Amino acid sequence: MDRRTSKLVAKVPQVTFAFWIIKILATTLGETGGDAVTMSWLGETTPEAKGTGYLIGTAIFGVIFICAVLAQIEAKNFLPFLYWLTIVATTTVGTTLADYCDRSLGIGYTGGSTILLVLVIASLLTWRWSTGSISIETVNTPKVEIFYWVTIMFSQTLGTALGDWVADTNQMGYLGAAAVFGGFLVLTALL
Repeated sequence: MDRRTSKLVAKVPQVTFAFWIIKILATTLGETGGDAVTMSWLGETTPEAKGTGYLIGTAIFGVIFICAVLAQIEAKNFLPFLYWLTIVATTTVGTTLADYCDRSLGIGYTGGSTILLVLVIASLLTWRWSTGSISIETVNTPKVEIFYWVTIMFSQTLGTALGDWVADTNQMGYLGAAAVFGGFLVLTALL
């Protein structure tokens, strides 16, 4: 491992069981924060505000996301607070963007999830085409780190859209959807 790569690895936490617990908590915090702003503070629940809350929330959290990513890129080593703030920023902007795609664009959960799946695949393909690899070990330049964070943001957004789709479209409710995705997480951990 060269010096630049080892420097990067120090900026990213080890992927352990504790990492996934913190990641789930950070994701929940981000989704709750995104929903709180778009649905309550910005009045998304009123008919005349259709789409406005989700769009404004996405803009607000998009700025926070960009600032967090830039700070993360500038960091010289792993700063836990900054890393997890950036993860929360991906989930808040992801939640508001997913809700905007699903609800405000009028394309429903299937349409929103499809668009977001295309964006995840496009970010991975562009990353691979532009740099030759999508390995975590190659995340050692600002350009590659931007690809890393954009891909995380799109994947978080897709996760939100899929969670809403399973909960609402299949009438499983949020508890049922949590059980489905929790089961997938347990299965993944066991594998």
